[in-house]
Amino acid sequence: MSLPRASQALSRFTVLDLTRIRSGPTAVRQLADWGADVIKIEAPTDIADAEQPGGPRHGADFQNLHRNKRAMTLNLKDPRGRDAFLRLAARADVVVENYRPDVKAKLGIDYEALRAINPRIVYASISGFGQDGPYHKRPGFDQIAQGMGGLMSITGAPGEGPMRVGIPIADLTAGLFCAMGILTALLEREQSGQGQWVQTSLLQAQIFMLDFQAARWLMHGDVPRQAGNNHPTSIPTGVFRTSDGYINIAATGHNMWERLAQAIGAPELLEDDRFKTSAGRSANRDALNAAIEQKTRSRPSTDWVEVLNAASVPCGPIYTVDQMFDDAQVRHLGIAQDVPNPEARPIRLVGQPVTLSRTPSRLAARPPEVGEHTDAVLGEFGFSPGEIAELRAAKIV
Repeated sequence: MSLPRASQALSRFTVLDLTRIRSGPTAVRQLADWGADVIKIEAPTDIADAEQPGGPRHGADFQNLHRNKRAMTLNLKDPRGRDAFLRLAARADVVVENYRPDVKAKLGIDYEALRAINPRIVYASISGFGQDGPYHKRPGFDQIAQGMGGLMSITGAPGEGPMRVGIPIADLTAGLFCAMGILTALLEREQSGQGQWVQTSLLQAQIFMLDFQAARWLMHGDVPRQAGNNHPTSIPTGVFRTSDGYINIAATGHNMWERLAQAIGAPELLEDDRFKTSAGRSANRDALNAAIEQKTRSRPSTDWVEVLNAASVPCGPIYTVDQMFDDAQVRHLGIAQDVPNPEARPIRLVGQPVTLSRTPSRLAARPPEVGEHTDAVLGEFGFSPGEIAELRAAKIV
Protein backbone atom coordinates (compact mmCIF):
# COMPACT_ATOMS: atom_id res chain seq x y z
CA MET A 1 0.00 0.00 0.00
CA SER A 2 1.05 3.63 -0.47
CA LEU A 3 1.29 4.75 3.14
CA PRO A 4 3.13 3.24 6.11
CA ARG A 5 1.27 0.88 8.44
CA ALA A 6 0.55 2.08 11.94
CA SER A 7 1.25 -1.42 13.31
CA GLN A 8 1.64 -5.00 12.15
CA ALA A 9 -1.01 -6.26 14.57
CA LEU A 10 -3.95 -6.03 12.12
CA SER A 11 -2.02 -5.60 8.88
CA ARG A 12 -3.63 -8.63 7.21
CA PHE A 13 -7.11 -7.09 7.29
CA THR A 14 -8.74 -4.74 4.77
CA VAL A 15 -11.50 -2.45 6.03
CA LEU A 16 -13.97 -0.44 3.96
CA ASP A 17 -14.96 2.63 5.96
CA LEU A 18 -18.37 4.13 5.16
CA THR A 19 -18.66 5.97 8.46
CA ARG A 20 -19.30 9.63 9.23
CA ILE A 21 -19.53 12.01 12.19
CA ARG A 22 -17.94 10.38 15.28
CA SER A 23 -19.10 6.97 16.49
CA GLY A 24 -18.25 5.12 13.28
CA PRO A 25 -14.91 6.88 12.71
CA THR A 26 -14.01 6.10 16.33
CA ALA A 27 -14.52 2.39 15.64
CA VAL A 28 -12.51 2.48 12.43
CA ARG A 29 -9.74 4.51 14.04
CA GLN A 30 -9.07 1.58 16.37
CA LEU A 31 -8.54 -0.70 13.37
CA ALA A 32 -6.43 1.84 11.47
CA ASP A 33 -4.23 2.58 14.46
CA TRP A 34 -3.42 -1.12 14.77
CA GLY A 35 -2.40 -1.42 11.15
CA ALA A 36 -5.46 -2.53 9.20
CA ASP A 37 -5.61 -1.29 5.60
CA VAL A 38 -8.51 1.11 6.08
CA ILE A 39 -10.05 2.65 2.97
CA LYS A 40 -12.27 5.62 3.72
CA ILE A 41 -15.02 5.88 1.08
CA GLU A 42 -16.60 9.29 0.52
CA ALA A 43 -18.93 10.83 -2.02
CA PRO A 44 -17.17 12.60 -4.89
CA THR A 45 -16.73 16.34 -4.41
CA ASP A 46 -14.99 19.14 -6.25
CA ILE A 47 -14.20 20.86 -2.96
CA ALA A 48 -11.17 19.16 -1.49
CA ASP A 49 -11.59 20.77 1.91
CA ALA A 50 -15.39 20.70 2.02
CA GLU A 51 -16.77 21.17 5.51
CA GLN A 52 -18.55 17.93 6.27
CA PRO A 53 -20.09 17.02 9.64
CA GLY A 54 -17.15 16.95 12.02
CA GLY A 55 -15.69 20.22 10.84
CA PRO A 56 -13.06 21.21 8.26
CA ARG A 57 -10.88 18.42 6.88
CA HIS A 58 -7.70 20.00 8.26
CA GLY A 59 -9.37 20.86 11.56
CA ALA A 60 -8.44 19.16 14.82
CA ASP A 61 -11.56 16.99 15.03
CA PHE A 62 -11.33 15.49 11.55
CA GLN A 63 -7.57 15.00 11.80
CA ASN A 64 -7.95 13.20 15.12
CA LEU A 65 -10.57 10.77 13.82
CA HIS A 66 -9.17 9.85 10.42
CA ARG A 67 -5.41 9.32 10.72
CA ASN A 68 -3.73 6.17 9.40
CA LYS A 69 -6.29 5.69 6.60
CA ARG A 70 -6.39 5.87 2.83
CA ALA A 71 -9.29 7.54 1.01
CA MET A 72 -11.21 7.14 -2.21
CA THR A 73 -14.40 8.62 -3.64
CA LEU A 74 -17.36 6.59 -4.83
CA ASN A 75 -20.95 7.55 -5.61
CA LEU A 76 -22.93 4.77 -3.96
CA LYS A 77 -26.23 6.25 -5.14
CA ASP A 78 -25.37 5.41 -8.74
CA PRO A 79 -25.79 1.71 -9.69
CA ARG A 80 -22.31 1.76 -11.23
CA GLY A 81 -20.91 3.04 -7.95
CA ARG A 82 -22.74 0.32 -6.04
CA ASP A 83 -21.37 -2.32 -8.39
CA ALA A 84 -17.86 -0.99 -7.87
CA PHE A 85 -18.36 -1.11 -4.11
CA LEU A 86 -19.52 -4.72 -4.29
CA ARG A 87 -16.30 -5.58 -6.15
CA LEU A 88 -14.35 -4.05 -3.27
CA ALA A 89 -16.47 -5.78 -0.64
CA ALA A 90 -15.97 -9.15 -2.31
CA ARG A 91 -12.28 -8.98 -1.34
CA ALA A 92 -12.49 -7.01 1.92
CA ASP A 93 -12.55 -8.37 5.46
CA VAL A 94 -14.63 -5.68 7.18
CA VAL A 95 -17.22 -3.05 6.27
CA VAL A 96 -18.16 -0.44 8.87
CA GLU A 97 -21.14 1.91 8.51
CA ASN A 98 -23.24 4.17 10.71
CA TYR A 99 -26.10 5.08 8.39
CA ARG A 100 -29.64 5.06 9.69
CA PRO A 101 -30.81 1.43 9.47
CA ASP A 102 -32.96 1.91 6.35
CA VAL A 103 -30.34 3.75 4.29
CA LYS A 104 -27.99 0.86 3.59
CA ALA A 105 -30.87 -1.30 2.37
CA LYS A 106 -31.95 1.45 -0.04
CA LEU A 107 -28.40 1.65 -1.36
CA GLY A 108 -28.24 -2.12 -1.74
CA ILE A 109 -25.16 -2.47 0.44
CA ASP A 110 -26.71 -4.04 3.55
CA TYR A 111 -25.28 -7.11 5.27
CA GLU A 112 -27.34 -9.63 3.34
CA ALA A 113 -26.28 -8.15 0.02
CA LEU A 114 -22.61 -8.28 0.97
CA ARG A 115 -22.78 -11.70 2.58
CA ALA A 116 -24.15 -13.08 -0.69
CA ILE A 117 -20.91 -12.19 -2.47
CA ASN A 118 -18.50 -12.59 0.48
CA PRO A 119 -19.60 -14.99 3.25
CA ARG A 120 -16.46 -14.08 5.24
CA ILE A 121 -17.33 -10.40 5.48
CA VAL A 122 -17.61 -8.87 8.95
CA TYR A 123 -20.21 -6.13 8.60
CA ALA A 124 -20.40 -3.64 11.47
CA SER A 125 -23.25 -1.19 12.05
CA ILE A 126 -23.61 1.62 14.58
CA SER A 127 -26.95 3.38 14.95
CA GLY A 128 -28.62 5.67 17.42
CA PHE A 129 -31.07 3.16 18.88
CA GLY A 130 -30.61 -0.21 17.16
CA GLN A 131 -31.27 -1.79 13.79
CA ASP A 132 -34.90 -2.56 14.64
CA GLY A 133 -37.48 -1.75 17.28
CA PRO A 134 -39.80 1.22 17.80
CA TYR A 135 -37.03 3.87 17.62
CA HIS A 136 -34.81 2.35 14.95
CA LYS A 137 -35.57 5.01 12.31
CA ARG A 138 -34.86 7.92 14.63
CA PRO A 139 -31.67 9.89 13.99
CA GLY A 140 -29.14 9.39 16.76
CA PHE A 141 -27.09 12.06 18.51
CA ASP A 142 -24.72 11.75 21.45
CA GLN A 143 -26.51 14.08 23.85
CA ILE A 144 -29.86 12.42 23.11
CA ALA A 145 -28.31 9.07 24.07
CA GLN A 146 -26.79 10.57 27.21
CA GLY A 147 -30.26 11.67 28.28
CA MET A 148 -32.16 8.54 27.31
CA GLY A 149 -29.38 6.29 28.64
CA GLY A 150 -29.68 7.66 32.17
CA LEU A 151 -26.30 9.39 32.34
CA MET A 152 -27.54 12.97 32.55
CA SER A 153 -29.79 12.10 35.48
CA ILE A 154 -26.78 11.13 37.61
CA THR A 155 -24.37 13.82 36.36
CA GLY A 156 -24.12 17.25 37.96
CA ALA A 157 -24.87 18.70 41.37
CA PRO A 158 -28.05 17.69 43.23
CA GLY A 159 -30.96 19.98 42.50
CA GLU A 160 -29.36 21.72 39.52
CA GLY A 161 -31.03 19.66 36.80
CA PRO A 162 -29.58 17.13 34.36
CA MET A 163 -26.08 17.69 33.03
CA ARG A 164 -24.29 16.25 29.99
CA VAL A 165 -20.71 15.14 30.41
CA GLY A 166 -17.97 17.12 28.69
CA ILE A 167 -17.18 14.58 25.97
CA PRO A 168 -19.42 12.73 23.47
CA ILE A 169 -19.24 9.60 25.58
CA ALA A 170 -22.08 7.72 23.87
CA ASP A 171 -20.49 8.23 20.46
CA LEU A 172 -17.03 7.28 21.67
CA THR A 173 -18.03 4.20 23.61
CA ALA A 174 -20.32 2.95 20.83
CA GLY A 175 -17.34 3.21 18.51
CA LEU A 176 -15.04 1.37 20.89
CA PHE A 177 -17.59 -1.39 21.51
CA CYS A 178 -18.10 -1.71 17.75
CA ALA A 179 -14.36 -2.14 17.24
CA MET A 180 -14.31 -4.78 19.98
CA GLY A 181 -17.18 -6.58 18.27
CA ILE A 182 -15.35 -6.50 14.93
CA LEU A 183 -12.20 -7.98 16.47
CA THR A 184 -14.25 -10.67 18.21
CA ALA A 185 -15.96 -11.56 14.93
CA LEU A 186 -12.61 -11.74 13.14
CA LEU A 187 -11.28 -14.07 15.82
CA GLU A 188 -14.35 -16.29 15.54
CA ARG A 189 -14.02 -16.32 11.75
CA GLU A 190 -10.70 -18.10 12.13
CA GLN A 191 -12.65 -21.09 13.48
CA SER A 192 -15.89 -20.96 11.45
CA GLY A 193 -14.67 -19.38 8.22
CA GLN A 194 -17.81 -17.22 8.29
CA GLY A 195 -18.31 -13.52 8.85
CA GLN A 196 -21.24 -12.01 10.73
CA TRP A 197 -23.14 -8.81 11.40
CA VAL A 198 -21.84 -6.75 14.34
CA GLN A 199 -24.39 -4.29 15.72
CA THR A 200 -24.30 -1.68 18.45
CA SER A 201 -25.95 1.66 19.15
CA LEU A 202 -25.37 4.84 21.06
CA LEU A 203 -28.20 3.93 23.44
CA GLN A 204 -26.82 0.46 24.20
CA ALA A 205 -23.32 1.78 24.73
CA GLN A 206 -24.51 4.50 27.08
CA ILE A 207 -26.57 2.08 29.15
CA PHE A 208 -23.64 -0.32 29.41
CA MET A 209 -21.42 2.52 30.62
CA LEU A 210 -23.72 3.13 33.59
CA ASP A 211 -22.08 0.00 35.01
CA PHE A 212 -22.55 -0.18 38.79
CA GLN A 213 -25.18 2.57 38.69
CA ALA A 214 -27.33 0.40 36.43
CA ALA A 215 -26.66 -2.63 38.62
CA ARG A 216 -27.91 -0.71 41.68
CA TRP A 217 -31.32 -0.46 40.02
CA LEU A 218 -31.42 -3.91 38.44
CA MET A 219 -30.30 -5.74 41.57
CA HIS A 220 -31.72 -3.63 44.39
CA GLY A 221 -34.28 -1.24 42.91
CA ASP A 222 -32.09 1.70 43.96
CA VAL A 223 -32.49 4.67 41.59
CA PRO A 224 -29.12 6.53 41.48
CA ARG A 225 -29.26 10.29 41.89
CA GLN A 226 -26.95 13.19 41.21
CA ALA A 227 -24.04 13.39 43.62
CA GLY A 228 -21.99 16.19 42.07
CA ASN A 229 -18.29 15.64 42.70
CA ASN A 230 -18.96 13.15 45.47
CA HIS A 231 -18.62 9.48 44.68
CA PRO A 232 -22.07 7.92 45.13
CA THR A 233 -20.90 4.99 47.29
CA SER A 234 -17.22 5.45 48.30
CA ILE A 235 -16.94 8.06 51.04
CA PRO A 236 -14.98 10.26 51.48
CA THR A 237 -14.25 10.61 47.77
CA GLY A 238 -14.62 13.94 46.02
CA VAL A 239 -13.24 17.39 45.29
CA PHE A 240 -11.69 19.40 48.10
CA ARG A 241 -10.60 23.03 48.11
CA THR A 242 -6.98 23.87 48.85
CA SER A 243 -5.33 27.22 49.45
CA ASP A 244 -4.79 27.74 45.73
CA GLY A 245 -7.33 25.51 43.96
CA TYR A 246 -8.83 22.03 44.22
CA ILE A 247 -7.74 18.41 44.43
CA ASN A 248 -9.43 15.03 44.19
CA ILE A 249 -9.19 12.66 47.15
CA ALA A 250 -10.43 9.07 47.07
CA ALA A 251 -10.30 7.41 50.49
CA THR A 252 -12.19 4.17 49.93
CA GLY A 253 -12.42 1.73 52.83
CA HIS A 254 -11.68 2.08 56.53
CA ASN A 255 -7.88 1.70 56.39
CA MET A 256 -7.57 4.36 53.75
CA TRP A 257 -9.89 6.64 55.70
CA GLU A 258 -7.62 6.26 58.72
CA ARG A 259 -4.54 7.12 56.64
CA LEU A 260 -6.29 10.20 55.24
CA ALA A 261 -7.27 11.50 58.66
CA GLN A 262 -3.72 11.09 59.95
CA ALA A 263 -2.15 12.62 56.84
CA ILE A 264 -4.22 15.82 56.98
CA GLY A 265 -3.53 16.19 60.70
CA ALA A 266 -7.06 15.40 61.85
CA PRO A 267 -6.83 12.22 63.98
CA GLU A 268 -9.75 13.48 66.04
CA LEU A 269 -12.06 12.66 63.15
CA LEU A 270 -11.35 8.98 63.74
CA GLU A 271 -12.87 9.28 67.19
CA ASP A 272 -15.98 11.10 66.01
CA ASP A 273 -18.92 8.71 66.31
CA ARG A 274 -20.41 10.08 63.08
CA PHE A 275 -17.44 8.89 61.05
CA LYS A 276 -16.40 5.60 62.68
CA THR A 277 -18.22 3.37 60.21
CA SER A 278 -18.75 3.39 56.48
CA ALA A 279 -22.47 3.81 57.02
CA GLY A 280 -21.84 6.72 59.35
CA ARG A 281 -19.52 8.45 56.91
CA SER A 282 -22.15 8.04 54.21
CA ALA A 283 -24.97 9.39 56.36
CA ASN A 284 -22.83 12.35 57.46
CA ARG A 285 -21.08 12.97 54.17
CA ASP A 286 -21.51 16.76 54.12
CA ALA A 287 -20.16 17.20 57.63
CA LEU A 288 -17.21 14.93 56.91
CA ASN A 289 -16.36 16.74 53.68
CA ALA A 290 -16.49 20.07 55.48
CA ALA A 291 -14.16 18.80 58.19
CA ILE A 292 -11.65 17.50 55.63
CA GLU A 293 -11.80 20.71 53.62
CA GLN A 294 -11.15 22.78 56.72
CA LYS A 295 -7.74 21.09 56.77
CA THR A 296 -7.01 20.99 53.03
CA ARG A 297 -7.65 24.73 52.63
CA SER A 298 -4.56 25.43 54.72
CA ARG A 299 -2.01 24.36 52.09
CA PRO A 300 -1.59 24.49 48.30
CA SER A 301 -2.60 21.64 46.03
CA THR A 302 0.95 20.51 45.22
CA ASP A 303 1.72 20.09 48.92
CA TRP A 304 -1.34 17.93 49.53
CA VAL A 305 -0.72 15.77 46.48
CA GLU A 306 2.76 15.03 47.82
CA VAL A 307 1.62 14.44 51.39
CA LEU A 308 -1.33 12.22 50.55
CA ASN A 309 0.51 10.13 47.99
CA ALA A 310 3.27 9.58 50.55
CA ALA A 311 0.55 8.25 52.87
CA SER A 312 -0.80 5.98 50.09
CA VAL A 313 -4.05 7.91 49.86
CA PRO A 314 -5.18 8.23 46.23
CA CYS A 315 -5.32 11.88 45.24
CA GLY A 316 -4.45 14.15 42.38
CA PRO A 317 -4.64 17.64 40.96
CA ILE A 318 -7.54 18.77 38.77
CA TYR A 319 -5.98 19.94 35.55
CA THR A 320 -7.12 22.01 32.64
CA VAL A 321 -6.33 20.28 29.35
CA ASP A 322 -3.13 22.27 28.79
CA GLN A 323 -1.94 21.51 32.32
CA MET A 324 -2.70 17.83 31.80
CA PHE A 325 -0.51 17.58 28.71
CA ASP A 326 2.30 19.36 30.61
CA ASP A 327 2.24 16.83 33.47
CA ALA A 328 5.46 14.86 33.89
CA GLN A 329 3.77 11.45 33.80
CA VAL A 330 1.69 12.34 30.74
CA ARG A 331 4.84 13.48 28.94
CA HIS A 332 6.57 10.25 29.98
CA LEU A 333 3.73 8.13 28.58
CA GLY A 334 4.15 9.82 25.19
CA ILE A 335 0.45 9.72 24.39
CA ALA A 336 0.60 13.07 22.55
CA GLN A 337 2.32 12.27 19.26
CA ASP A 338 3.34 14.13 16.11
CA VAL A 339 1.94 12.81 12.84
CA PRO A 340 4.37 12.78 9.89
CA ASN A 341 3.03 14.37 6.73
CA PRO A 342 4.53 15.46 3.42
CA GLU A 343 3.18 19.00 3.78
CA ALA A 344 5.07 19.43 7.07
CA ARG A 345 1.87 20.64 8.70
CA PRO A 346 1.91 20.65 12.51
CA ILE A 347 -0.32 17.68 13.39
CA ARG A 348 -0.14 16.54 17.01
CA LEU A 349 -2.77 14.09 18.21
CA VAL A 350 -3.55 11.62 20.99
CA GLY A 351 -2.22 8.14 20.26
CA GLN A 352 -3.56 4.81 21.44
CA PRO A 353 -3.79 4.35 25.23
CA VAL A 354 -2.73 0.68 24.97
CA THR A 355 0.80 -0.54 24.32
CA LEU A 356 1.87 -3.86 22.80
CA SER A 357 5.42 -5.03 23.30
CA ARG A 358 6.02 -6.44 19.79
CA THR A 359 3.50 -4.71 17.52
CA PRO A 360 2.92 -1.23 18.96
CA SER A 361 0.65 1.36 17.40
CA ARG A 362 1.89 4.66 16.06
CA LEU A 363 0.52 7.65 14.24
CA ALA A 364 2.07 6.77 10.90
CA ALA A 365 0.17 8.87 8.39
CA ARG A 366 -1.90 12.03 8.29
CA PRO A 367 -5.60 11.79 7.39
CA PRO A 368 -6.06 11.52 3.63
CA GLU A 369 -7.36 14.21 1.33
CA VAL A 370 -10.65 13.59 -0.49
CA GLY A 371 -10.13 10.78 -2.98
CA GLU A 372 -6.37 10.84 -2.51
CA HIS A 373 -5.93 7.11 -3.12
CA THR A 374 -8.86 6.36 -5.43
CA ASP A 375 -6.87 5.18 -8.44
CA ALA A 376 -4.42 3.16 -6.35
CA VAL A 377 -7.17 1.39 -4.40
CA LEU A 378 -9.21 0.56 -7.48
CA GLY A 379 -6.10 -0.78 -9.20
CA GLU A 380 -5.31 -3.01 -6.23
CA PHE A 381 -8.84 -4.43 -6.35
CA GLY A 382 -8.53 -5.40 -10.00
CA PHE A 383 -9.98 -2.40 -11.85
CA SER A 384 -8.21 -1.78 -15.14
CA PRO A 385 -6.97 1.70 -16.13
CA GLY A 386 -9.79 1.82 -18.67
CA GLU A 387 -12.43 1.01 -16.05
CA ILE A 388 -11.03 3.66 -13.72
CA ALA A 389 -11.10 6.22 -16.51
CA GLU A 390 -14.73 5.35 -17.29
CA LEU A 391 -15.71 5.76 -13.65
CA ARG A 392 -14.00 9.14 -13.53
CA ALA A 393 -15.62 10.28 -16.75
CA ALA A 394 -19.03 9.35 -15.35
CA LYS A 395 -18.20 11.10 -12.05
CA ILE A 396 -18.75 7.85 -10.15
CA VAL A 397 -15.38 8.46 -8.46
